[in-house]
Amino acid sequence: MKENKKEIRLRYGQDYLNPLEKFIDEICDYFNINNTYFGNITVALTEAVENALVHGNDKDPAKFVTISFRKQPYGLSFTVKDEGSGFDYQSIPDPEHESGQVRFPGKGVFLIKTLADEVRFHEGGSRIEIIFKTASINHEMAVDRIKKLEQYSKTMKRQTS
Repeated sequence: MKENKKEIRLRYGQDYLNPLEKFIDEICDYFNINNTYFGNITVALTEAVENALVHGNDKDPAKFVTISFRKQPYGLSFTVKDEGSGFDYQSIPDPEHESGQVRFPGKGVFLIKTLADEVRFHEGGSRIEIIFKTASINHEMAVDRIKKLEQYSKTMKRQTS
């Protein structure tokens, strides 16, 4: 990768996981990102792309989702943009407070927010920016993420039992 930016376009109906994983692999290899951050980036982007394809573009194979990467001084920034009209990202329920529900809206957004260092919504929710501050990986933040994911996992196990 010669530049500090990269972009791919995907659409519903095609095998989007392989090109997405290759996109992530190339970026993470180039910037020597591994272990926890690699997993966080992979899961967060997969969730964002799936949400964009299914909910944003309404599974329309004629519409594209554009995934952009840009190296920033603080780390890595990924943007996922769909061709939909957006959504009310401020009213998504927090799954940690939605006890008793086996399926709930916002699970993907919750995972993205938990795994990334910062998440920004633009254009009415049709574009999401996912930021990983790899320039100074914060140990406390990593430990907090692990605790949140463990708590979430326990909640899901109780709800499906």
